[in-house]
Amino acid sequence: MTTFGKTLNILAVTTATFAATLALTACGSESNHASDNEKATPVTTYTPNATNQNGLSISGQVTSKQTAMISTRHMGFVERVLVKQGDAVKAGQLLVTINSEDLKAKRAQAEAMVTEAQAATTNAERDAQRFRNLHAQKSVSDKELENVELNLTSMRAKLQMARQGLQEVKAMMAYTNITAPFSGVVTQKMVDAGSMANPGHPLLVIEQTGDLQITASLPEEYLKYVKTGDAVRVEVKASGREMTGTIAELSPSATMTGGQYALKVNIPANEKANLRSGMYANVQISAQVENSDGQRILVDESSVVRRDQLTGLFIASVDNRALLRWVRLGKTVGSQVEVISGLRAGEKIIRPEGQKLRNGQKISIR
Repeated sequence: MTTFGKTLNILAVTTATFAATLALTACGSESNHASDNEKATPVTTYTPNATNQNGLSISGQVTSKQTAMISTRHMGFVERVLVKQGDAVKAGQLLVTINSEDLKAKRAQAEAMVTEAQAATTNAERDAQRFRNLHAQKSVSDKELENVELNLTSMRAKLQMARQGLQEVKAMMAYTNITAPFSGVVTQKMVDAGSMANPGHPLLVIEQTGDLQITASLPEEYLKYVKTGDAVRVEVKASGREMTGTIAELSPSATMTGGQYALKVNIPANEKANLRSGMYANVQISAQVENSDGQRILVDESSVVRRDQLTGLFIASVDNRALLRWVRLGKTVGSQVEVISGLRAGEKIIRPEGQKLRNGQKISIR
């Protein structure tokens, strides 16, 4: 090939490469242009209220001060259930009977063993007394008297063992006739006649009537604001009652409760009449509680996004993007809810208007 031909080939390749580069550049520019022209979703925003009010609110529940889960140590068929849910019972009242034919047989055996051991012990005592008299008359040796005394000790020990065995059977028999440990009301009934009772499995639940309290869980960040003896306001919505209570107990550990400290509130006796165990309560504690900005932030409850166990808000960013911010909520105040953490005062919250926003979506503020 001549030098002129080679030159033409090189020019052709160079021209093709340049054309391809121009095409790619054009495509990239078109793509960037399309991204920059993403359609913005029109939204409205508002700035949440920030107040300097004090106090905190936690959810609680009305509970009985004394609750017993009735169970048995004896496995057997339930013969009778003498109470039903809602029945009032007195201390010592018979609640459930469990079949005890096997224990009755064991008791008969234990009683027979006691009778046998008692007879052997009586005989050994007579032999010992007889040998003591003979020993005093120098008619038996020291060794013979010692053997008789040892036999008496052995018989007495066997009698004691037999009596303890009978006592054990009697103790087991007590678990076949289940009685109420205190006066109260039956709140749960887990078995019926004919069911199999298993050791440790609850049969009934009894709660003491009249003596009620409020139990709640205190988040660890609030622990420093609360102490035993503090007065609190308690609101029970189901009964429409508000009352003043006193913090009676505050758990020193939250190892098994995930950072939630158990708290118990005593309420006045005259306020317990219309309360029932299980009612939900709101405990309001007066304390100087502030977030990181020194203010409490209240947002519209309708703005809250809930996904499984998470709660969040869509925030309008400075570059007009909808950013999903996960937050922690506190007490509800009318149609608003307190944001404990995750939000700063002055940030713009997107007001929901039926749009399905996604994190990072472009928006335009009306």
